Amino acid sequence: MGEEFRFFELNNGARIPSVGLGTWQAPPGVVGDVIIAAVKAGYRHIDCARVYENEKEIGMALKKLFEDGVVKREDLWITSKIWCWCNYPEDVPVVLEITLQDLQLDYVDLYLVHWPLAKKKDIPGFTPDCFTALDIPATWREMEKIYDSGKAHAIGVSNFSSKKLEDLLKVARVPPAINQVESHPVWNQSKLREFCQSKGIHLTAYSPLGSPGTIWIKSDVLSNPVLDMVAEKLGKTLGQVALRWGLQMGQSVVPKSTNEARIKENFDIFDWSIPDDLFAKFSEIKQRRLIEGQFLIHELGPYKSVEELWDGEI
Repeated sequence: MGEEFRFFELNNGARIPSVGLGTWQAPPGVVGDVIIAAVKAGYRHIDCARVYENEKEIGMALKKLFEDGVVKREDLWITSKIWCWCNYPEDVPVVLEITLQDLQLDYVDLYLVHWPLAKKKDIPGFTPDCFTALDIPATWREMEKIYDSGKAHAIGVSNFSSKKLEDLLKVARVPPAINQVESHPVWNQSKLREFCQSKGIHLTAYSPLGSPGTIWIKSDVLSNPVLDMVAEKLGKTLGQVALRWGLQMGQSVVPKSTNEARIKENFDIFDWSIPDDLFAKFSEIKQRRLIEGQFLIHELGPYKSVEELWDGEI
């Protein structure tokens, strides 16, 4: 029961493992051991990004796993993302080469455009006014070249609304395989999910547990009474129920943890399921986006409000 959710097939025929390990805020000095523990626990998807500043240590951990014979390269699915700093077309292949060098890999399984904007090159540092509009057609052409070269076996985006995906699809020769977005029982992305399903774009959920423990995110996902009720009835943890809900919604999930026991617990979601009567209860949960992207909003930037950033999907 539930084994059908081990993988999801993408629109290019690739099969992404349904549960991955998120590495955001997994610091150097910690992340390497976490990767090794997760792979030994059964994880086959590692979700990385250039902006997380830990890809070099992840690469060292992957090298050790391969050398020790724990897994082979083809056993793993490695995702990385290009950050706004580098979203100019000419930067895309250069930054991927840096990521591949740090990860000590010849290719990534998935490469994503992290956010739908770029950084003004004449403004140093990170301030809300440093962003400019992303040239989607030109940037995506470079992503397609990466896909053609085999250095990324799939390409996609992250934090794109339905409208931004629609704009991308109008110019894409290779359609995005994935849109990675915030998704959990308190923000189920119903409109975006319906659009992606109609276009053959797979949803991957980041923050599938609501990012508990993150200071700047006011998360209440794991304190929701519906999750609590379902968890009690099934004898599972709140986190397991939230992740299993994601799989049954048809999305892959990338929970992040640096605790080995929790890492194993988060992966124990395949040999059981949420029955239909309990699953229906999730539709009663009041919806609220947790990650609004306020740090991207500025009167001098491409998005003057949260509504503009998400094209009304809030």
